[in-house]
Amino acid sequence: MMIRSTGFPLPGDRYTQILKWAVFFLAGIFFINCFTPLRLHTDMLRYFAIKDCIEIGCPPEADPKDYLPYGYTALLLTLSKLGILKSFFIVFINCLYLLGGLYFVKKIFAYVHSPLFLFVLVLLNWTIIKFVTHPLSELQYIFFSMASLYAFYRFTRNKKILVLLLAFMLAGLAFLTRTVGIALVAALCMGLIWEYRKQLTSLIRKNRILVALLILSVIGVLVFSKQLGLDHYTMVFSKQFTEGVTFSGMLEWHFSEWAEISLNISALKVLTYLPSPLGKWIFILFGVLVVAGFIYICFIRKSRIPFIVRVYLFFYLLLMFNWPFPDPRFWVPVIPLIAAVIAQTSFNGSKWMKVPAMLLFIVYAGFGILSIGYFTYTSLNKKVFARTQAAGVYRNEYETHFFGRPLSDTATHVDPFVLSVLRRYDK
Repeated sequence: MMIRSTGFPLPGDRYTQILKWAVFFLAGIFFINCFTPLRLHTDMLRYFAIKDCIEIGCPPEADPKDYLPYGYTALLLTLSKLGILKSFFIVFINCLYLLGGLYFVKKIFAYVHSPLFLFVLVLLNWTIIKFVTHPLSELQYIFFSMASLYAFYRFTRNKKILVLLLAFMLAGLAFLTRTVGIALVAALCMGLIWEYRKQLTSLIRKNRILVALLILSVIGVLVFSKQLGLDHYTMVFSKQFTEGVTFSGMLEWHFSEWAEISLNISALKVLTYLPSPLGKWIFILFGVLVVAGFIYICFIRKSRIPFIVRVYLFFYLLLMFNWPFPDPRFWVPVIPLIAAVIAQTSFNGSKWMKVPAMLLFIVYAGFGILSIGYFTYTSLNKKVFARTQAAGVYRNEYETHFFGRPLSDTATHVDPFVLSVLRRYDK
């Protein structure tokens, strides 16, 4: 019997075969979900409205002052120019982004005994399953950010300046995709300082021009903060806090989100079956335990986790725990790294951890299977899809698009812009 790094006692060959077939099966299910109708989302409609403003001019219902980072909009524009801005291609590209991101994570964590276990953890995560089918920027960000981390990791090994430049270029693309990419840029800068910590003083003296350029770059970011959308987010922050968001409230949200990620189920699906406020506090306290364990594994306990990964996760966690909005979606960009940290962890030496780890994995896998089954079912059943997508907010528009009219007797309004998006791109 072999004991793998995850602590699960399975024969080596059998373990590998099970994971291999699981990955192939899950990849096949992800491909089937490429045939989903266009999954509407508030930010998705904003992306399409911004795309239309750039491509054909702003329609009357669009907000010309709306802002989202331009990276994902650029993808939509490219697909539109190619004549393939359709739901299938959007989801298919998201799948390719995820595949590429996992490849780079696998390369960074090459020492992990079974990268297949890492793939299973990611492919079974309900947030990944959900948002890979949405026209949103998370999967594009995963690709660019993981590629950037891998490029920097390679730089620490070969010290090639072109590889370093590639890392920063990819980080720039990640930042242009999602503004949270500022955490990645900060991590690369900190990683560079750490890599040359002994030579830093000498480096500054010998490369005053380069240092000056870096300083000017920082100044440039500050000067052009409006064009980069940074002032948009500072205004969002101030507005939220003015309207009553508290720091303790943010912590409750984000700890609960970590519980949702680790238990692999949305709190909204569970809390209705638990007495209030007991259910809420169960999720919060479980999230506290998970975050504490993750911090111990990633930052305190000795491990082979690369410094650049640690510092990036540090900045990302710091930023997100101060983000005044609740949504597990915000953690999607680092799910592959969280899974990699777990996959490289050995529970074999701790008997008191082995049983809880096994039970948690069983719960995680069970909910993951239910999630991918549910999303696949809704992808292939238009009536159910219309009622359930975005909690039924766009039911009238979907049913008008699918069946010529809303099927609900209480339907009173059909949004013309939403219907226009469906008719143009849901093919």
